[in-house]
Amino acid sequence: MAEAADFQGTAPSPARRWLRRTAAALVGAPLAAVLICGSSAGPAQAAEDVSGSSTVDVSLGSLSPSAPVTGDTVTFTGTVTNRGKQAVTEAHIGLSVGPRLSSRSALDDAAKRTGYTPGVDPVEIGGKYTVKFPKLAGGISQDFTLSVPVSKLDLGEDGVYQLGVTLFGETADAQYEQVLGIQRTFLPWQPDAQDKKTQLSYLWPLTASTHLTAETGSDEQQTPVFSDDKLAADLAPGGRLEQMVSLGSTLPVTWVIDPNLLATVDAMTRTYQIKSGDTTVAGKNQTIAKKWMSALEAAVQGQKVVALPFADPDLASLAHRGKNVPGSLSHLQRATELAASTVETVLHVKPSTDFAWPVNGAVDPSIIDVATSAGAHNVIARSDSLQETAGLPYTPTAARPIGSGTTAVVADARLSTAFQGDMSKADTSTLAVQNFLAQTLALTLQDTEKQRSIVVAPQRMPSVSQAQSMAAALHSLDPERWTRASDLVTAAKATPDAHATTRVPAASAYPRSLRSQELPVQAFQDVRAAQAGLDSFKVVLTLPDRVITPFGNAINRELSTSWRGRAQDGIAYRTGVQNFLTTLTGQVQLVQKSDMTLSGRSATIPVTIQNKLVQPVGHLKLRLTSENPTRLHVGKSKDALVEQQVNVDGGHSQTVKFTTTANANGPIKVYAQLYTEDGTPYGEAMPFTVNVSEMPANVMLVIGGGVLLLLLAGVRMYTQRKRNAARGAAAEGDIPEQPGDPTPDTRPESGDPAGASEKVDR
Repeated sequence: MAEAADFQGTAPSPARRWLRRTAAALVGAPLAAVLICGSSAGPAQAAEDVSGSSTVDVSLGSLSPSAPVTGDTVTFTGTVTNRGKQAVTEAHIGLSVGPRLSSRSALDDAAKRTGYTPGVDPVEIGGKYTVKFPKLAGGISQDFTLSVPVSKLDLGEDGVYQLGVTLFGETADAQYEQVLGIQRTFLPWQPDAQDKKTQLSYLWPLTASTHLTAETGSDEQQTPVFSDDKLAADLAPGGRLEQMVSLGSTLPVTWVIDPNLLATVDAMTRTYQIKSGDTTVAGKNQTIAKKWMSALEAAVQGQKVVALPFADPDLASLAHRGKNVPGSLSHLQRATELAASTVETVLHVKPSTDFAWPVNGAVDPSIIDVATSAGAHNVIARSDSLQETAGLPYTPTAARPIGSGTTAVVADARLSTAFQGDMSKADTSTLAVQNFLAQTLALTLQDTEKQRSIVVAPQRMPSVSQAQSMAAALHSLDPERWTRASDLVTAAKATPDAHATTRVPAASAYPRSLRSQELPVQAFQDVRAAQAGLDSFKVVLTLPDRVITPFGNAINRELSTSWRGRAQDGIAYRTGVQNFLTTLTGQVQLVQKSDMTLSGRSATIPVTIQNKLVQPVGHLKLRLTSENPTRLHVGKSKDALVEQQVNVDGGHSQTVKFTTTANANGPIKVYAQLYTEDGTPYGEAMPFTVNVSEMPANVMLVIGGGVLLLLLAGVRMYTQRKRNAARGAAAEGDIPEQPGDPTPDTRPESGDPAGASEKVDR
């Protein structure tokens, strides 16, 4: 924002009183020092020594009322702690009131001061409005309560005054009254309501880190699986999210909700599992989840609800790292579409989905382009990014038209960051609340003739103490003396200031600290790989929604803003999604075949497909191809492409047979591959070897046996003829003819044909 102008006029009487007090202090301090120490230099040096004013720590635990009116008594409670080694004696707590601060920058400068400087810091009110400590030993703390009527504060014109809660005392080394500790804060003074109040829209964010995985049970209900049960602590009484709902239900705020949180808690209201090593255990916090969801549903009824895109995607990371990875922007569109239906289903209210919220409201042209690519017409920016350069003497209305029908809703940076840091300490919270109130009043008094609309966009995940401090500040504005509660939707439609800056800062102006926390390019490549795997897997399923919904949501979570500052957790989550998808895809697979022998010129080769999923699969084709179709081809010809349809019930297998023809012996590599109907390979190809043999082993045994019989028959015939020859030789010599021997036929063989019944022995 541009620096605010000075307030219109300054109250003369308090200023004169402050000048008189300061003059008295400047005159009296040296005189007292001379009387005590005998030296005019000693006390002056001690008073100007900033370190001396921090010997005692003054902690302001509460200031009530935070914004008093006429007739009130302001009560301060706190603690003083002696940080030194020497005891502090003659000590007392006093209150001083400075002059009216004239601008928002004056508040900033005053808030930075820590030490005590005479002539700059006002003198104390004194009198009976002090708290005395006779002795404060080293390292010892003591509580105090100081009450002062507003009438004694000498407050004049409406505006912001700085208060100093100061400890005065002496030490052994400096035995004169000096300031040993001081705590400053602001007091807004607006006893009567302004005619034109600032319209204040405060965003109340409900977001959380990711706890739900892509895994679900195989049962009909698809029991969700959580990475841990830490969300239950946030939902339980006193937890961060429980406090956000409890506190927000009493505040005039705009609820800004990540639908992923609703979906996650809704899953917890039923049966759910929690990962524990390689297994899962049953979740037991359904009651806590149901109670929180009921409280939230009641709180948002009749209130403005803005739904962020599902899982709150990191718009800056998409713009700077992801838009060049194909398909990245499509996830933002789907996340936006899912947002409205999720909120309506769970909370039964119709949200606005017309807002995009980059991290810390930091914008540049590419972020604006990405933020509006999914249909949002309003981008929540912040004034330390889209800075006011027109030199306006006031903080302009939040809505700024930035072209192409887009409105930048510029949240005030001072107010939006007022409750960052550790608010668990009472003094830190009290100072933050008073600063917030002072800034809102100073903003209103910049120009009391202009009614402006201001937006406050705090951190995305306030802690419990931060939420409590925010709520305390907003409740202090309940009387609506200088602000009036509004909502984000109304603020976006407010009439823009014609003189306000509308130029979006260049990419070079984007903060390095934020750029260093963006998702890396690899994250978007991982998202693309997961989406491609999901697209291939879902087409084979008969019940694809059982996979599309949990994995689609998980892929959206991979792009979440919540991964900033948690790079390793983001990597682990993306790896887990991909690994589980790979596991599921592998449940539909080819059963590995061992090498086989093909008998003869043609044979049938069986291939088995196994489905370990609980649902049937289809829309698959199995293709068998030969590495050398000339030697072995599948189907009727070597040029044929042979595929068979595959449909396998859940938990079953199917065997498909292919006819093959061999033209040569020897080993041949064959590949079986599943394809989706559009020709995309599904899974890895399965190779195996087919050994082709023209003469199978059993045939060779038969042939070998036949040859052996022929050889034996030949040997017998040879032996028989040899015997016959021996007999003939005996008949021609001295060997007598044996009875019964046939008469040898020595006639020449006739050349005539044999008769019809004659056996020709050749």
